[in-house]
Amino acid sequence: MGSKQIAQETFDEAVQENITEFEMEPEEAVREAVLQFESQGVDLSNIVKAVRPPASENGQRQKHQILLTLESLARAVAEQDVAQLPQQLLSLAAQCKEQLAFRCLAGRNGAYPAVLSACQLAAGDRELLLQALSTLAALLDGQPDLLDAAGQELLLRSLRERREDAEVTLAGIRCVRHACLKHEHNRQAFVKGGILPVLTGAITQHGSAAELVRMAASALRVMTFDDDIRVPFGHAHDHAKMIVLENDGLRVLIEAAKAFTDNSAVLSELCATLSRLSVRNEFCQEIVDLGGLNFMVTLLADCMEHPDVVKQVLSAIRAVAGNDDVKDAIVDAGATELIVLAISHHLGNPQICEQGCAALCMLALRKPENCSVIMEGGGALAALQAMKAHPREVAVQKQACMLIRNLVSRSRELCGPILALGAEVLIAEARAAHRDCDDVARAALRDLGCKVELRELWTGQKGGLAQ
Repeated sequence: MGSKQIAQETFDEAVQENITEFEMEPEEAVREAVLQFESQGVDLSNIVKAVRPPASENGQRQKHQILLTLESLARAVAEQDVAQLPQQLLSLAAQCKEQLAFRCLAGRNGAYPAVLSACQLAAGDRELLLQALSTLAALLDGQPDLLDAAGQELLLRSLRERREDAEVTLAGIRCVRHACLKHEHNRQAFVKGGILPVLTGAITQHGSAAELVRMAASALRVMTFDDDIRVPFGHAHDHAKMIVLENDGLRVLIEAAKAFTDNSAVLSELCATLSRLSVRNEFCQEIVDLGGLNFMVTLLADCMEHPDVVKQVLSAIRAVAGNDDVKDAIVDAGATELIVLAISHHLGNPQICEQGCAALCMLALRKPENCSVIMEGGGALAALQAMKAHPREVAVQKQACMLIRNLVSRSRELCGPILALGAEVLIAEARAAHRDCDDVARAALRDLGCKVELRELWTGQKGGLAQ
């Protein structure tokens, strides 16, 4: 992806030049402009790659359709023409959902204040408010910087006042999620404003509304992210603790899962959120005590054909296995065999292979008795098969190496059987191919009893570190 940016106007002019100067057809002119700018390292992800309508007879330059829609909306808002607002909001939302470039173009041309004003005008009209919030959500998707304090206040107020209304609540939560993704300031502002009890309350109150539960769980998960590169550190850990300790988040999520035994999308999201909340030993244990482990094991067995669910369940098991006592509970529940089966069944999926190896790696850590169970269940073989299947996936290679190391570090009797499976060659290849695997691969080879060539990074002589 290029790092340079251009204005929409610059791109439009290049397309028009291709049409007028080089007599290209419109579609060809757009393709040529794209190639031209991309060859110069320009990032076109926020650019509408379409031909702007030709100039009118009086020579006036025309605008892209989304800007014409925006002008109509702004006019209706300015005139407080409530009758016109639904259609204009609907049109703008539909165009925003088409692609990020349309949303960005609208955002740069005053769409946010227009939509926010529409939300404020719609405060007493349920149907209009629902449409306005849906349009706001479409606009904020990928553009969290647009939201300001007034928007945060409006969303919080709407969610509280309309908490009985599942549709309005869903639209509002979708806005919150989009506004908080990759935006630490918005996350902290919403948490300070009291969004966490609103989200857990929505899950409890509307426990049978699948999409609302999924979206609310997703919004809770986003509050635990540390994905904003503009800030040195975020409050992800603090937010996770608040969700659990102050809002009974673990119980809320696990109870919610009971209503959706056949809905893989909801269950996947609930598992993903639980894994983000497993940040302390006592939280991991509480998940087990509340029946969360049994729910995960059953889900893994029942949804083996759904790769998205499998990946999230493996991630959640990996997270709760951070507690040594929970490791034993996981093994006793028969999860190791299911994890091995998941890796083997989805051997072509690098993410499942990574998460499966990582989960087994956690179960083996400091637990020799678990290592025997994993070995007998084919865990080492599955990890090595994953390494063969994905030689270029550094995450798979790294987790598999760590698993092998954990299996033998306190159970030397397993070295021979694992070496007999061809582990030495595969680990050596991973070490040679991926610099990030060097440390873990060397540790695995060392604990397997293989000869390891140690690199001397510094000899005490003047000069830099060896590369």
